[in-house]
Amino acid sequence: MKALITGGGGQLASDLVTLLGDSARVYSHAELDITDNAALDRAFEQTQPDVVFNCAAFHNVDVCEREPDAAWAVNVRAVRELARRGARLVHLSTNYVFDGRREQPYGEQDLPAPRSIYALTKLGGEYAALAYGDGALVVRSSGLYGLHGSASKGGNFVQRMIARAREQGALNVVADQHLQPTFTADLAQALLDALDAGASGLLHLTAAGACSWHEFTVAIMQEAGIDVPVTQARTEIPPGGVDRPLNGVLARTRADALGLAPLRGWREALADYMGRAGLAVSK
Repeated sequence: MKALITGGGGQLASDLVTLLGDSARVYSHAELDITDNAALDRAFEQTQPDVVFNCAAFHNVDVCEREPDAAWAVNVRAVRELARRGARLVHLSTNYVFDGRREQPYGEQDLPAPRSIYALTKLGGEYAALAYGDGALVVRSSGLYGLHGSASKGGNFVQRMIARAREQGALNVVADQHLQPTFTADLAQALLDALDAGASGLLHLTAAGACSWHEFTVAIMQEAGIDVPVTQARTEIPPGGVDRPLNGVLARTRADALGLAPLRGWREALADYMGRAGLAVSK
């Protein structure tokens, strides 16, 4: 299986390359601007892929609000172009497509209700992938972190919280937003397993279990051996601010029906990641 991976240098793309090895050709944004159709033509000609993993996205939620045309170009129009070129598309989406206003987890069958430009364009990208890609697979996940960080955000959430704790000596983190923090090494393997199982359409793949951002941060501090107060905050959206779902927890109804193995629990995966990243305290 020859694979073309967009979003090279990012967390998930890097883990996919580790698993796929020489069968994969990965392109960073500098090497491939997915909004450039001519560049896409060249990349497909060079790679002749059987499958495309689209890990590229315009995912800074606040910047998307200020630059909706750019968000649309990357998150929707480029996805259509990737899908229509013949290779099977695996496209990554987000729990943000739901408004998060109910208490129950959201399954693949639930109706999305995006509440931001980012969420709206990611939902549009889902439709573009499924409408234009024969056998396309759209995977929603949540709270991604991995060994290669997140350059556009100054590191992933784990790295940013550790740095902030050491700089400030205290943390204040929202406790009313819930999610499933997902280690990208686990998600990368789950994507390959889904392909091997012949999955197509829409799937939810996240770490098992759920927590708040506050609970996640407390666990990070415990694993890192950093003793700082972590107080609970409530989500407050200032005038003109961006809405974020309070309940971003995804149910994997369809993934379970297909017999796909669950990912590890979020706490186990976090401990593994921090150990491998050299962020955990020696025990």
